[in-house]
Amino acid sequence: MQPPAGSQVSRVPAQRTPPDQLAPPAAPPAPQQQPRRTRTVLTVVAGVLALLCVSGAVIGYVLYDRAATPDRSAPDVVVDNYLREYLVNRNDARASLLVCEGNADLDAVRALRNEAEQREATFNVVVRVSWGPLVRAKSADGESVSTTLTIAGSSEGQQRSSRREDWTFEVVDIKDGWRVCGARKVA
Repeated sequence: MQPPAGSQVSRVPAQRTPPDQLAPPAAPPAPQQQPRRTRTVLTVVAGVLALLCVSGAVIGYVLYDRAATPDRSAPDVVVDNYLREYLVNRNDARASLLVCEGNADLDAVRALRNEAEQREATFNVVVRVSWGPLVRAKSADGESVSTTLTIAGSSEGQQRSSRREDWTFEVVDIKDGWRVCGARKVA
């Protein structure tokens, strides 16, 4: 069909660029799955690390709690732990976890420790306290535990003095375990 008269349309046939001179075809767009895959991997790694950190914290807390909580499972065990903490290690804070709160009658044990500390200062000796077998017996309020304490003083590796005393400790089972509520030297 011919263009109308007076039109500005050229009558030259359309020219096409030869195929060898065409611009190379546009590269296909980069796949979008790569960022998603990276994001997924990072999310999984972050989740695993968070889980490991939380698990480590829980395990650490449980282990610390077990190590820090004194054993109050039986009357003889609590007396043994109390004697070790109060007379051997001289750790009042740990010993206080093993006694009845407020109404403990432990003046005799305090006097024994004060005497040991006084002898160490006065005579420049080391006073050590040890004990023998712990014997349990039922009592009105709980149980009593009897033992023989050995109080020995030494200087420069040589024993200077030693004596033995029979003691009885009153122990009561409170909600979280046994506790030492009284101690007396047996005459």
